[in-house]
Amino acid sequence: MAFRYIPRTIELLIKRMVRQFPAVVITGPRQTGKSTLLRYLFPDYRYITFDDPLILEQALKDPNLLLKSGSEKVILDEIQYMPDILPYLKMRIDADRDKNGRYLLTGSQRFQMIRNLSESLAGRIGIAELMGFDSNERKMKNQTMSPVSEFVNVCIRGCFPQLVTNNSLEPELWYSSYIQTYLQRDISVLYNIGDLRSFQMFTRLLATRCSTVLNYSGIANELGVSIPTVSRWVSILESGRLAFLLPPYYKNLGKRITKSPKIYFTDCGLVSFLTGSLFKDIVLKGPMAGPLFENYVVGEIVKLFLNKGMEPRMFFMRTNNGLEIDLLVETKSMSVCLLEIKLNATPRSAMADSIARFKSLFPTIAVERSFVVCLTERNMVLGRDVDAVSLQSALAYIKDVI
Repeated sequence: MAFRYIPRTIELLIKRMVRQFPAVVITGPRQTGKSTLLRYLFPDYRYITFDDPLILEQALKDPNLLLKSGSEKVILDEIQYMPDILPYLKMRIDADRDKNGRYLLTGSQRFQMIRNLSESLAGRIGIAELMGFDSNERKMKNQTMSPVSEFVNVCIRGCFPQLVTNNSLEPELWYSSYIQTYLQRDISVLYNIGDLRSFQMFTRLLATRCSTVLNYSGIANELGVSIPTVSRWVSILESGRLAFLLPPYYKNLGKRITKSPKIYFTDCGLVSFLTGSLFKDIVLKGPMAGPLFENYVVGEIVKLFLNKGMEPRMFFMRTNNGLEIDLLVETKSMSVCLLEIKLNATPRSAMADSIARFKSLFPTIAVERSFVVCLTERNMVLGRDVDAVSLQSALAYIKDVI
């Protein structure tokens, strides 16, 4: 099958960064197309991957020599395996600070890598995060689908470019290989994780709890490990951007809110694989149906922020008197968009009750727009300033106000 490159939403951000910074790093989960993106956009750059054991050995012996040989413009792939090269990059950048876009880096371990980059290349590097295909990128491969078909497709085939672009791949086999590669290459090499089997059990257990408030002690008790161990394991999944923590909304609310974050995965197909839900009927009607739909909506809005080079300004609310709002998205005007997420194709006015209650309880919080995001094919008014919309309609609006 001939290679067909699908343009990525983040391309404009990357090109702007290359014009502004001496070095640019693209981070994000493994297999989201980081090196493919850079090699397609910058074909004249020399490409070096530290995934290659021979190149990694050469770099460990003499990192300066590796940088000196060949082109001035270089792509350094999987930089997390070779952090010792960063001081040499700094010296070469500082020797000619006016030249921008000389070094393009990729890496799949966000926290660890960014900490190293911040220590070595502060002020010299732009940082972007590439996730799996967003809804617009998926449309370039697949014809426009109904909201239900799109949701099912994302939950079965996910958003990783390989699975989206190659229908001959079997999702269950692909995700099984992905997990094994992740455990063996990233976890065992970069972290002293101990028992990989326990970590894999933890990942599966966490997937069953996606879209819920993270209960560290409950998970620790179920696995027979300590709470600090669970906290560390969650951070590892966050670092690889396989998981996303949604914090509670706290502005002007004091102690009336839940303090723990909610846990989401950045790829719905991965959740389906880990929970045994890779089937249409289970996606729509199984025990994970509601959490999967919420995970799907949250994940797409996270991509909106990251493709603009912004940290997600997103929250949930759960007060001690029973009020719950699934998602609050903070806008550039510091107001909020309120979203209730419902796995339903037939919107009803009662779905907007929590939004109306929020507005009555917190009249001083500026609300930009309010939506019930569901599987409707036709947007409709549910109540005063509340519309039932598809995810695509919500994304189109939020993109312009964040």
